[in-house]
Amino acid sequence: MAKQTNVRLNDEVRAAAEDRAARRGLSLQGYVADLIEADVNQSRAAFMAGAAAFLASYTDTFEEEFGEDRYPGLPASLEQAAPKDAA
Repeated sequence: MAKQTNVRLNDEVRAAAEDRAARRGLSLQGYVADLIEADVNQSRAAFMAGAAAFLASYTDTFEEEFGEDRYPGLPASLEQAAPKDAA
């Protein structure tokens, strides 16, 4: 579900944004929405790449320290009785 957001622009910036939107065949609203979405997606992709690199570089260290958590969130007493192929 889309939500409406208001943005205040000075006259000069608004005119430039309207011009750029028109060159792309978009409304000002569509142009601004596209800019925000592109920025959010770029930031999300950069974060996920960094997180993946971090996890890859420390996987061995985590496994040495903590071992493999075959049943995340399961109390240790129940883990003993859980079937080994349940994960």
